[in-house]
Parts: sequence; structure tokens; C-alpha cells
Amino acid sequence: MTSPDPFRVIFVCTGNICRSPMAEVVFRDLAERQGLGSRIVSRSAGTGDWHLGERADHRTIDSLSRRGYDGSQHRAKQFTLASFADNDLIVALDRTHERILREWAMDDDQEGKVTLLLAFDPDASTHDVPDPYYAGTDMFDSVLGMIEAATRGLFRQLEPALRLPRTPRI
Repeated sequence: MTSPDPFRVIFVCTGNICRSPMAEVVFRDLAERQGLGSRIVSRSAGTGDWHLGERADHRTIDSLSRRGYDGSQHRAKQFTLASFADNDLIVALDRTHERILREWAMDDDQEGKVTLLLAFDPDASTHDVPDPYYAGTDMFDSVLGMIEAATRGLFRQLEPALRLPRTPRI
């Protein structure tokens, strides 16, 4: 392999149309603004298959747009067992997703990849990013704010390693 392998992060929520697409887009944007866009792959998926192939919820796209992000290209995907091998870090948006992902893990290595997004925000007052699906615009904006704060914390932890050359996967 002639180029270093990028670090692969996947954000996981329930249906992959609200929270995890927000995290995917925000994290990718942050990496690109820091000149490290080629060093990461930011993805998202849902634990369920209800919305496969659909765009992100229009309120997600609108909330992202109000803050200068583009979520228009998102199409919902489902997390699969192959997602464990395809990603270096698996970031759950709430403890329910974290529990499901840990149950799906086939070994300690896979389970060790799973973490909670809000663990990266020292000021978070909860462990769970609330699901805004049944709420209004204000909730989507509030959730996006939580995701922005936590992804900044995640990025700060990963940035030193992202700046170092990665060992190519064999």
C-alpha cells in the first residue's frame, strides 16, 4: 500500500437518520478543517433497518445546514457484523446502542472498539444523546450542539495519532 490507511470511525444510533448522521458530518468537517480529512473516514449506521437507503431526516439536514454543515448526501445504512472489522472506533450515541453493539461483538477486540460519544465531553450532564425524532426543531439544534461538543473532544483525543503516519493494513 503506497498511502497510509485512514482511521475509520463509525457513529451509531437507532435508524441512522438523526443523531449518527449529525456526528458523521460534524466529525468529518472538523477533520477537514484541521487539514486531516484524508486521515479519517467518518461513517454512520443504525442498529435497525427501518430507514435503509433513506436520506437523513429533513430536520437533521436543516439543523446541520443552519450551522454550516452539509448533510444532504447521507443515505441510511445498518450496522452489520462486518462493520466491526471495517472500523477502528465504533461510537454509540446512547447507552442502548452501546449495549446492543457490545452484545453483537464476537470477541473482546470488537467489544473494545465500542465507546459512547458523550464520554468525550467532560461537561456532558448525561451519557445519552437524546433522540430528537419525536421532537421539534429546537431539539434537533440542541442535539447537534451536544454532538459538536463531544466530537470536538473525540477529535482532540485522536488528533495526535491522526497526525502520525498510519501503518498500512495488510
